Amino acid sequence: MTAQEHGFKAEVQQLLDLMVHSLYSDKEIFLRELISNSADALDKVRFIELTRIDLTAAAGEPGIRIDVDKEANTITLEDDGIGMTEEEVVQNLGTIAHSGTSTFLEQLKESKDKGVSDPNLIGQFGVGFYSCFMVAERVEVETLSALPDSTAVRWSSEGKGTYSIEPAERATRGTRITIHLREADVMEYTEITRLQTIVRKHSNFLSWPVHVAGEQANQAKALWHERPSDVEDEEYNLFFRSLAQDWNDPAMRISVDVDSPLQYKALLFIPGRRPYNLFHPDAEQGPRLYAKRVLIDENARDVLPNWLRFVVGVVDSEDIQLNVSREMVQKTPVVRKIREALTKRVLKELGRLAKKEAAAALAEDEPAKVDDTDTDTDTETAEEVVNTYAQIWENFGVVLKEGFLHAPDHRDRLTPLLRFNASSHDDEQGLISLAEYKEAMVEGQEAIWYIAAQNRDSALSSPHLEAFTKRGWDVIILTDTVDEWMIRELSEFDGVPVKSATKGDLGIDGDDEADEAEEEDAVSIGELGPWMTEVFGGEVSDVRASKRLVDSPCVLVDANDSLMSANEERIRRQAREMIPGLGATRVLELNPDHVVVKNLVRMHAAGQTDEAEPIARLLLDDALLLEGTVRDPAAIGRRLQALLARASAAALKQAE
Repeated sequence: MTAQEHGFKAEVQQLLDLMVHSLYSDKEIFLRELISNSADALDKVRFIELTRIDLTAAAGEPGIRIDVDKEANTITLEDDGIGMTEEEVVQNLGTIAHSGTSTFLEQLKESKDKGVSDPNLIGQFGVGFYSCFMVAERVEVETLSALPDSTAVRWSSEGKGTYSIEPAERATRGTRITIHLREADVMEYTEITRLQTIVRKHSNFLSWPVHVAGEQANQAKALWHERPSDVEDEEYNLFFRSLAQDWNDPAMRISVDVDSPLQYKALLFIPGRRPYNLFHPDAEQGPRLYAKRVLIDENARDVLPNWLRFVVGVVDSEDIQLNVSREMVQKTPVVRKIREALTKRVLKELGRLAKKEAAAALAEDEPAKVDDTDTDTDTETAEEVVNTYAQIWENFGVVLKEGFLHAPDHRDRLTPLLRFNASSHDDEQGLISLAEYKEAMVEGQEAIWYIAAQNRDSALSSPHLEAFTKRGWDVIILTDTVDEWMIRELSEFDGVPVKSATKGDLGIDGDDEADEAEEEDAVSIGELGPWMTEVFGGEVSDVRASKRLVDSPCVLVDANDSLMSANEERIRRQAREMIPGLGATRVLELNPDHVVVKNLVRMHAAGQTDEAEPIARLLLDDALLLEGTVRDPAAIGRRLQALLARASAAALKQAE
C-alpha cells in the first residue's frame, strides 16, 4: 500500500486560525491535550482488557513517553494505549468535526466578535489533537490498534487542507506522535526542563506515568481520589499548603465524592487565616479544576460563587467534555451543576460546624466529646469546635454576608451561619446567632432589633439604644460595610420581625403613667416643633417628642425604612458616591424630660426666640455629631463659639 492523499472534511485553516487566536491562550496547552488523549487511550485499553485476552501486547509497562531530538527539531509522544485502525485514523484525525463544521465556524466567529464564549459550542467538536499545529509545521502519527489482526498506519499532515495515510512498521499497540516544530518562537519546547514543567503543571496527577527523556515527570498523588480514611491529616495539610501557599493548617476540610447524576470528586479547604488578597478584585481565586486528573484551570472562578472565594482546593470531573478549549469548559452546564452542588455542600458542612458550636457552648463545662450524629467528620472536643467556627467566621464572615445579600437561593442555608455582635455581650462572651438572640428575648420584646454604626463603641454610645437598655432588650450591632444592605433582605427570622433601632416610630410602649406624662410634654414639643423645623430650613423633615430617649436631649432618626440611614450615608460619602438621596433629611426627636429641652420649651413659650435659636441649632449639631454625619464642622464651631461668648458674658454680668 502506497501513501494516499486525503482532503480534510472541514475548513481546517480557518479552524486552526480560530483555535490559535481564540480557543487557547497559551501554546503549551498542546502538550496537555496530547497527554490527555494518551491517558484516555490507556484507560480504554485497560477497560477492554477486563473482557478480552487477545489484544496486541504493549511494548513494556504501559505509560506515556516524551522525547526530544534537538537536531531534528522534533518532539515525540508515545503511549501504549488502544491505538487506532486505519478507519479510526480517518475518522478521528481526518475530520475535525463530524458534522456542522461551517455552522461551528460561524458561531465561534460570532462569539469572538462579541467578546464572549458560547458555552453551547463546548463538547461538540474534537479539536484537542489539532492544538499541536500551534507549534508544528508538520505532524506524523504512527499507530497500531490493540484489536487483533490490525495493521499499523502512519498519518501525516502540515495542517493546510490535506493529509496522507500509508502503512507503518509498528509491532506493538499504541500511538506515537512526532511533532516537527516550527523554528523561532517555539524552540523552548525542545528543552527537557520546560517539558517537565508543563507535565507537572497540567498532568501531575494522572494515574499513568509520564516520562520525559526517560525520567518520570508526574509524581504527585491525587488525594481527592483516595479514601479519606487512607490519607493522613498531615498529607492533607501539606497538600493544602501547596495549593494556598500558606504555612498554616486549614481550619476545615471537605471531601466530596459524587457518582450520580454527575460524576465528580472534590477536596476543599477553608484556610485558617484570611488571605491578604481576599478583597482584591483581580486576585487569582477559585479551586483548581481538573478533568480526569488533567488540569483545566488553576483558578476556576466559576466552580464556586464569588462569595465563597476563600475556599481552596481541587474539583475533578469525569463528565467534563474536553473536545474544545479547556479554558472555556467551565462555562458548561456540567460545571454550573457542580457549582450549585458544591455550594450547597460547603454551606451544609459549615452549618454542621455551627451546630456543633452551639452544642459545645451549652456543654462548655463538660470537657467530653461532642456527639453530633449529623456529621461524617471526626468527633472533636467542645473547645476545638468553638474555636474552629469562631475562627472561620472571624476570617470570612463578611464574605458570607455578601452571599446572603447576592444569593437569595441560599439564604436558608446562610442564615444559621450568621453571627453578630450584641449590645449586651462583651468580647469574652463572643458573637451570637439569630437563634440565640431569639432564645434570649425578654417578655414584651416582639422584634429583633439592630443598629448599624462605624464600630461597637460608636453604637453603644448612641442615644438610639437608651430605650432598649432601659427595658433590658439586646440590640444587634452591625459594623461591616455590607451589613446594612444585607439586613434589609432579612425582614424576619423564625416568625420574629427584624427592625432597625434608628428608623421610624419604634412602637414601644411604657407604663400608663409614663405614657400620660409623655403625652402632656408632647403638646409642648408639638408647639416647639414647627418653629424648630422652620429654623433648620429643611435640614430635618420634622421635630417631635421621642419615646426612645432616656438620658440624651435629642437624636436624629430615619423617618422610615425607605430612606437612607445615617450609617449608609457615611459609607457612601467615604466612597465618594454622589447619588440622588445622599443626605436625605431625617426626623429630630427631643427628650421632653431633659433639662435642656424643657428650658428651650420655656424660652420659646416666653417669646425668647432669638435666645432659643442658637440652643436649638446646637441640639441638631449634637445629634449630627453623635451619628457621625457632620457636613459642616466649621459652622458648628462658629455656633459653639458664639454661644460660649454669650454664656461667659451672662456669667460676668451676673457676677457684677
